[in-house]
Amino acid sequence: MSEAKQWSLRGLYIVTPDWDDTDKLVSVTEQAIKGGATLVQYRHKTANAALRKEQASALLQVCRRYSIPFIINDYVDLCIELDAEGIHVGGTDASVAEVRAQVGKDKIVGASCYGTLQLARDAYAAGATYVAFGGFYPSRVKKYEFKTALEIVAASKKEIPLPVIVIGGMTQENCLPLIAQGTDMVAAISSVYMAEQDAQSAARRFADLF
Repeated sequence: MSEAKQWSLRGLYIVTPDWDDTDKLVSVTEQAIKGGATLVQYRHKTANAALRKEQASALLQVCRRYSIPFIINDYVDLCIELDAEGIHVGGTDASVAEVRAQVGKDKIVGASCYGTLQLARDAYAAGATYVAFGGFYPSRVKKYEFKTALEIVAASKKEIPLPVIVIGGMTQENCLPLIAQGTDMVAAISSVYMAEQDAQSAARRFADLF
């Protein structure tokens, strides 16, 4: 069994916002981990290569300290260089099969499937570790062109033997119908990083749902 299969992919999956302040990013991420986040994805769409490496390296150290997997969005070379636990692939990025071939069998490879079950089928066939659906609700961070049907979670769980992650405007309240359908992880950005209360409390409220 590969390393990717040994991680427990369940609970709160935090995804970083586009913050250039590395100290703040690391501090809030650590608070969220203390609150119960079980997976961290580094996603910064506007950072240059130097900042990406600095932030990803710092976040990786925090994740290692708490023994939770660290995922890098899009940048396969950076994932390999830092020996991060995994990579997340968007629908317009390199194919899951290409990425799996590059990182090997032991890494987590996540795939954005938006609102399309066929993308999840394809991702599974290509060697993905998990499939991510969304957005389901209006998001403060990501701009989605469509709204994903809630029923896609149950449909995926019935047919595709991979953990399901949901993303897009997730709050501790509106994710409940998706958890009821069998969602394995809820991915959150603003509901944790920009929470009115502290990130640790916000993360704990998500974690308690599982």
